[in-house]
Parts: sequence; structure tokens; C-alpha cells
Amino acid sequence: MAASKVYFTDFKTKPGYNMLDKLENLVKKAGIETIDFKNKFVAIKVHFGEPGNLAYIRPNYVARIVKLIKSLGGKPFVTDANTLYTGRRSNALDHLEAAYENGFNPLVLGCHVIIADGLKGTEYREIEVNLKHTQKAKIGSAIADADIIISMNHFKGHEMTGFGGAIKNIGMGSGSRGGKLFMHSSSKPVIKTSKCVGCGMCVKSCAQLAITLNEKKKAVIDYEKCVGCGQCVAVCQFGAATVKWDEAASIASEKIAEYAYAVLKDKPHFHVNFIMNISPDCDCWSHNDIPIAPDIGIAASFDPVALDKACVDLVNSSAFTPAGSVFEKAKHIEVDGKIDRFKSIHPDTDWRVALKHAQEIGLGSLEYELIKV
Repeated sequence: MAASKVYFTDFKTKPGYNMLDKLENLVKKAGIETIDFKNKFVAIKVHFGEPGNLAYIRPNYVARIVKLIKSLGGKPFVTDANTLYTGRRSNALDHLEAAYENGFNPLVLGCHVIIADGLKGTEYREIEVNLKHTQKAKIGSAIADADIIISMNHFKGHEMTGFGGAIKNIGMGSGSRGGKLFMHSSSKPVIKTSKCVGCGMCVKSCAQLAITLNEKKKAVIDYEKCVGCGQCVAVCQFGAATVKWDEAASIASEKIAEYAYAVLKDKPHFHVNFIMNISPDCDCWSHNDIPIAPDIGIAASFDPVALDKACVDLVNSSAFTPAGSVFEKAKHIEVDGKIDRFKSIHPDTDWRVALKHAQEIGLGSLEYELIKV
């Protein structure tokens, strides 16, 4: 498979040329203007960030892309789908309030904000793909009905998939509630009893009421109720709730890649990764920890697989380690002759699974040419 082009710009600026200007220049150099936007509905897929988390993409960046798409004749809207777990983004009303609170509102963005899968996460379209795990993907209606997909992704660590970038944001992020249940269903967390302190945070955060404390004040999971959403892993501060990275969990990563394939199938698409505030875990947390690497830059490509792989390599090639970060404290794991920051902070995960499968199903290429702008 031929190498895909990934365009990159750093965070160096000068008077008269700020980061918003650099973003617009980057996406133009990467070819976004070759897409025919005229009178097309354009879904700009973002993650609004759980309130309390401040690592999400600034809405100013999104507003600049909205303005550009409008200038090219498109009809953009900014969107995300409801979450599976309990929180501020599990239904459309609370989700919109959370988005507005974090600055993603029509006055700032210059376009409408639409929750893709409706009030309760039940509004979806089935997209037939007939892949290894997924025959028909349940994609939020607003995203499925869009003519063009633009993803704007915060690149960071992730407690279940190793890292979160374009494929994670597009695949998991676009699934309806039923779609998210399907993607998570293969991967169930486990409780390391020796580390459980009985704080009850996992019990309070489980939307399925699948976790209880036993007579010894240790968390216990009822796997008949557990849907594998991973929220217990996200809220546990003691390393007791963890991902069971076995064959089942690798299937979950492959399903995410297949859902991303369904979202992008037969549509023009373009992707931007923001390699900044590289927090160790997902923006679904209501807080963000010290970044595991320095702010690196912004990358863009028509190929989400090449884009994510390039961003992993850029992070793992960075020399500076923020003091007090999870990565600084972790046992550094070396992969292919380099220290892998994502494997080091989440040793039970393997981020390569999703990328490898994404290439196998034709979503993109792991080979890339990095072009600095």
C-alpha cells in the first residue's frame, strides 16, 4: 500500500500569524479545498469534553474550520453522539449544555451544534459493511446523513485503546447507544481486589448498576449487567478497575475501526489531530492529568490511519517528559527499539490492534510521508 501524506505544523507563531492562521494554512496545504463542499451537509465530528476536563480542543479551532467550510459553500454543523456511561453527555439535553459550557455553542462556532443520535441515543442509521465483526453499524443519524465528514481530534492517551485519535473519535464517537454497546460488549473490565479500597466511585459511576461492594468492601462486577463501557476504569484512582486486555478486548478495538469505516464509507472525509495537552486518559473524564508529553503540533490528512500512526510516532519521538506526569512515574516499556509512551502508561493495552485492522479493511495505510508546513 502506498504511503499516505500527513501534513504537520508546530506551535511556533509570530506577530500576524497565529495558531488559527497556521491551522487554516495546514488544512489548505493538506488539500481540504479539493473537496466539493458546495451545498453539502458537513459533519464536523469533535469531542466536546466532559465538564471539568480542560484538555479538549479549543472551540476557536473548530470555529476557524467552520468559517473555511462556509467560504467553500458547505453547510457545516458540529456534532458528537451521546455517551454510554453516566455523565453530563449521556442524553442530548445534558450533552448540549455541557457542549455550550465548554464553548461549543453557535455564537462561538458560527454554526449549529447537533447531537448525532438524538435525545436518548436511539436515533441511528444502519450502514452495511459486512466486515469481520460488524455486518451493519449503528451510526448516529446526523453523522450518517451528512454528505461529508470532517473529524477534529484531540490526540491523547486512552485507558482502553492505548491512545485516542481520529479512529477512536470517528468510530466509537459516532456510534449510537446500541452501537457503543456492540463495540464495548467484547471487552469487560476486571477488579484487582488487592488494590480496591472500597471507595465506591465505580459503584456510583456505573450506569448499568453492575458493580456492588461485597461484605469486605471490595468492588464486584456482575457480568450479566456489565456492558463493558469502561467508566469504572476511568474513575478508579487506585488501579483496581482495569482493562482485561485479552482476545475479547482486541475485538473491541477492531470493532471501533470497523465503525470508523462505516462512518467514512463512500463519503469525502478529512481529519485533523491536535497533538497538545496530551493527557494520559480520555476527555470523557471530568478532569485531566499532567500531559505525558510536550505540546507537539497539529497534523492533517485524508487518511485517518496514517494520521494516527504519525501522531503516535511524533509523541514517542518527543524527548521532554513533563515532571510529575504518569509517564515519568511509569515503568518505561520499549517497543521496536523506542520507548512507547502509550504502552508505558497503559501496559495492558495494545494500540496497534485498531490501526492494523483499520489498514486490513481498507480504511487507510500505516505507511506515511510526513510533510512539514
